[in-house]
Amino acid sequence: MEQLKHECGVALVRLLKPQSYYEQKYGTQSYGLSKLYLMMEKQHNRGQEGAGIACVNMNAPVGTEYMFREKALGKDAITEVFNRIENGKLTIENDSMPDDGAAQNFQFSILNSQLYMGHLRYSTTGKSGLQYVHPFLRRNNWRAKNLCLCGNFNMTNIDEIFAKMVKQGQSPRIYSDSYITLEFMGHRLDREVERCFEEARKQGLHDTDITNYIEEHLQIGNVLRTTMTDYDGGYVMCGLTGSGEMFAMRDPWGIRPAFLYKDDEVIAVASERAVLQTTFDLMCEDVQELPAGQALIVHKDGTSILETILEAKQQACCSFERIYFSRGSDRDIYHERKQLGQQLTVPILQAINNDTDHTVFSFIPNTAEVAFYGMMEGLRSQGLNVRSEKVAWKDIKLRTFITEAGSRNDLASHVYDITYGSLRPYEDNLVIIDDSIVRGTTLKESIFKILDRLHPKKIVMVSSSPQIRYPDYYGIDMARLEEFCAFRATIALIEERGMWQLINDIYEACIAELRKPKDVQQNCVSVIYKPFTVEDINRKMAEMLRPVGMQVPVEFVFQTIEGLHAACPDHLGDWYFTGHYPTPGGNRLVNQAFVNYFEKEVNKL
Repeated sequence: MEQLKHECGVALVRLLKPQSYYEQKYGTQSYGLSKLYLMMEKQHNRGQEGAGIACVNMNAPVGTEYMFREKALGKDAITEVFNRIENGKLTIENDSMPDDGAAQNFQFSILNSQLYMGHLRYSTTGKSGLQYVHPFLRRNNWRAKNLCLCGNFNMTNIDEIFAKMVKQGQSPRIYSDSYITLEFMGHRLDREVERCFEEARKQGLHDTDITNYIEEHLQIGNVLRTTMTDYDGGYVMCGLTGSGEMFAMRDPWGIRPAFLYKDDEVIAVASERAVLQTTFDLMCEDVQELPAGQALIVHKDGTSILETILEAKQQACCSFERIYFSRGSDRDIYHERKQLGQQLTVPILQAINNDTDHTVFSFIPNTAEVAFYGMMEGLRSQGLNVRSEKVAWKDIKLRTFITEAGSRNDLASHVYDITYGSLRPYEDNLVIIDDSIVRGTTLKESIFKILDRLHPKKIVMVSSSPQIRYPDYYGIDMARLEEFCAFRATIALIEERGMWQLINDIYEACIAELRKPKDVQQNCVSVIYKPFTVEDINRKMAEMLRPVGMQVPVEFVFQTIEGLHAACPDHLGDWYFTGHYPTPGGNRLVNQAFVNYFEKEVNKL
């Protein structure tokens, strides 16, 4: 399995009791910060390019800092950020530390905050650097106008949002969806504060009475409605204001996941249910999924509501979350992954001619292990006595410090290792399951080469997900058609059969479609797969991905779309398999992706 960079992770904690309550009950001054740390570590799988936290201390005296943001780069960013806090060595931002004792004062105030927010980042845009790590902070002398934002999102129409901001007279300094969203929402927050300001003045209030009125009557729902209506994409958007408001909003299609928990002590939000269960010792039923199009809004006084911001659309919850991205420790995800493996037993038996006496079953570590258990249960439920071994081992990531191509390729082939003697050479078939096959690079450069050393009679490569045929534009790092081995195999079949006119026709159709308004565009790329069966593409993939010199026959078995939906009935987002994009922006971008492919690759020929 090639590691995919994907959906980021979010974590929110709002303490509802005074600090003394947690000190007396839990014996710690850092209850909220500790919970945030645990939630972030339990979501480490969701982002290893950077991490950041923010917090708000509503009790900080006037003239002292009340809103903090700390972030770092790299896979150890979580540890680095929390070490800085523990050691009182915080980053100086905007000359906000006038003397040597300021960091220690900040540390004290952080531990006594009521609102905490954390984020783990994986880039899906190719942009890197500390300036792209969440949370993003917009400062102002009015507490209610301070906004800190983070999210698990990817927007398909950021160009339209940018144009709207420019039309309003704004001049964004950075062209990225995160920064533009911060400024776009910040502008609407300013307007909401000004609305409250005018109301307060009409009531005859002055000075700090106006400030108090604003903070007590601010409606975050108004801010979200006037901001998020314009967005096309998958998102969970989280934010804090300096006056103590907190929110988390989910896109109306339910593409990106979000879960919440609240009791009389705390309100918390995370990208995965099991994270909340582990952090707060909960049952599955204690955790609520944030409904699509709704926002959890926690007011300054600690009261909270679920407010509908946008009308829910046809649900398209990401099925890749269930197959691969989310941790398998979630109760439902665990059973779904087992079912994905179990459903493949019939085609697997067909691939080995029902010869289970001469077949060893295994998996690609580590994420396919649960699907493997399901596959084995499915086989044994048919009364079969099957053999299983841990054939493949995920080795350490080898450093490719050698620049000469041949040596680098040789190192890459040893990312996995094998269990020698785990099957009978030239006599046993090897069935090995993975959760997904995306680019095929790891198969060709590493897995097949190392498995070939066991000299199996045949390798049956099983994917618990269907063929990935289309790019994702909602948070997964796979945006180009030519990345996918299924697409490349289809192009090879077209070339073999002299069907190049089909490529030209699709290109012309995409060009014509892109001239239409975005909301009426259709996916023209799906036509490319229609002349071929899944088996046709499977055979060509096996031919293309088998390394040079490898003689062992290879056959692919993929999950069906119907099987995917049967296993994950509540997560029907399948655009990367079917091309059925839930938003207009997805159709527009896939058409553009084919145009880019044609003009870059086909015109070379």
